[in-house]
Amino acid sequence: MTSTTRVVVIGSGLAGVRLARRLGELGTPALLVGEEEHRPYNRVLLAEVLAGRYEPDVISLPALTAPAELVRARVTGIDRAARTVSCADGSVIGYGTLVLATGSNPVLPPLRGLFTPGDALPEGVHAFRTMDDCLDLSKAVRPSARAVVIGGGLLGVSAARALAVRGAQVVLAQQSERLMERQLDPAASQLVGRHLADLGVEVHTRCRVRDVRVVAGAVRSVELADGYALDADLVVLACGVRPRAGLARAAGLAVGEGVLVDGELRTSDPHIHAIGDCAQHDGTVYGLAAPALDQADILAGLLTGSATTRYTGTRALTRLTLAGLTPFDLAAFGETDPRPGDDVVQLADATRGTYRKVVVRDDRLVGGVLVGELGAVGALARAWEGAEPLPGEGPLLHLLTHDGGS
Repeated sequence: MTSTTRVVVIGSGLAGVRLARRLGELGTPALLVGEEEHRPYNRVLLAEVLAGRYEPDVISLPALTAPAELVRARVTGIDRAARTVSCADGSVIGYGTLVLATGSNPVLPPLRGLFTPGDALPEGVHAFRTMDDCLDLSKAVRPSARAVVIGGGLLGVSAARALAVRGAQVVLAQQSERLMERQLDPAASQLVGRHLADLGVEVHTRCRVRDVRVVAGAVRSVELADGYALDADLVVLACGVRPRAGLARAAGLAVGEGVLVDGELRTSDPHIHAIGDCAQHDGTVYGLAAPALDQADILAGLLTGSATTRYTGTRALTRLTLAGLTPFDLAAFGETDPRPGDDVVQLADATRGTYRKVVVRDDRLVGGVLVGELGAVGALARAWEGAEPLPGEGPLLHLLTHDGGS
């Protein structure tokens, strides 16, 4: 296939690999351009690699087969008029259709002492976004190492747990009032905190980090806003992510928080599409695996003409499974904080450490959170995704206690 008709996908994460594979299965050659030296992998499972539960190759995605192909290169620019992309090694790749699946970058907080000359992080300070980040952190951690994790969202909780499993002395500093506040209600967040505490993690909420103290190029402590200092051999930055939209912005594409796309996942240039963490659809940047995979599947159908379904959004369920000697499971979907007038059904078992809650509005399930035992999550998620009126309180209670729906 000539360069004027082929599909070129920039980014070898979950979204890019899924799209290239689907296109290949539908008979359309796709060139996947990835800049990481590692085989494409499932980023969701990096914490399990850090914990020592998986070797890196275990989380590798299946290799592409013809007519899909992977090349390793770092794309540095897009020439929309010539319909080419330029790479750091000097090569130029022509495209008929270009798809941006560039993912996201970790947010690096503006802390004093964080950056050294040349914008390199000090020794001992790690982002936690890529396989290289994970491997560097794995090499650095050792039993009794003093580790401070900054950020108590999904990534921070996963990183803190993995470091504790490796024997580190971990402090988790979360600026907001509870852990995983975007997904969990206060009761579920407390259970997460209890699980971390049982592993030896010291959790501080409403805790703002002000300064990273560096001596001879290496981190030595983290200073909090109240002046208290935490000794640190390792600091992990888990402060969220930001869409990688630099290529799109430099090429003159419309960019908001992410690359703006319509229902056909098309950018402001009809020959360029965007999917996954870098894409912003209808005001939303999802930053989750399920929407990225949905977008890849829909775009594959649109580009090959095998389907005409437009992307209207994803009702995404967040699920975290932490295996090991003390396994921990949680799932959350929709709105977990009720509005005035909503009906709430809760079941809690303090002895078993389980918690289930659903929020009902106008006879429709609008959200829920489960911690501990997830047998009911499948049935609840289907009721939520269907957005159909619930038949009554009895069936809802049955859904909440049903253990065969996952």
